[in-house]
Amino acid sequence: MFITSISPDDAIYANDPSLLPEAVTLKQYTVLFSSETFAFTSYFLNSAVVAFITAMFSLVIGVIGAYSFTRLEYPGNTIIRRGVVVVYMLSAITVVVPLFKLISVLGLVDTRLGLLITYTVSTLPLTLYMLWNYFESIPVAIEEAAMLDGYSRVETIFRVIVPLSLPVLVATFLFAFKIAWNEYLFASVFLKSQSKLTLPIGIEQMNANFSNVWGQIMAASFLTTLPIIVMFLYLEKYMVEGLTAGAVEG
Repeated sequence: MFITSISPDDAIYANDPSLLPEAVTLKQYTVLFSSETFAFTSYFLNSAVVAFITAMFSLVIGVIGAYSFTRLEYPGNTIIRRGVVVVYMLSAITVVVPLFKLISVLGLVDTRLGLLITYTVSTLPLTLYMLWNYFESIPVAIEEAAMLDGYSRVETIFRVIVPLSLPVLVATFLFAFKIAWNEYLFASVFLKSQSKLTLPIGIEQMNANFSNVWGQIMAASFLTTLPIIVMFLYLEKYMVEGLTAGAVEG
């Protein structure tokens, strides 16, 4: 992908292409950012905003929900937890129609808010599952000590549980961000306006509407994967700790 993005057009479409380019050019990137027909910057910003807000919403709701699963006793707790696991196993294609009908009733088709709601709902089962497994490993005595010091339940969550759970919170945020960043199905169904499209839809439209633009498609694809790669490399330590703790119950 990267090699193709820095290759000149004649090398990309050669009958006998070489593994390494004989010449290197940044033309594909300059055309990508200067193109009036393909708003790469707009698509990139749309994806970044939607993915970041989705990950934050999913994380905040997930912390509260996972804490209630592991620390509070109420009717239906076990049923809800099992329901979360079942929903997590469902494919997106099985829920796209009912979600579209719901978003239509709310009047949120072709809006970023509608996409945010959909993405939050789709990432929440993963968030809840990872967090409640981690919270179960935190001794209850720590919370009891905090409450004896005068902390309320809410203060205990955000001043004690959240700092202790930083590794799994980072891992969960990254996974929710990645899901929203790469998501194609819901965005292709819910969004119509060019100004609101995300990167996966924009790149697909470039492939459908233009010919001989594989260099630009590869450049756009590489730039799409770059933020995820950088985030994973930078936060790799937290990722390993969070995944190890969040994948094992108890």
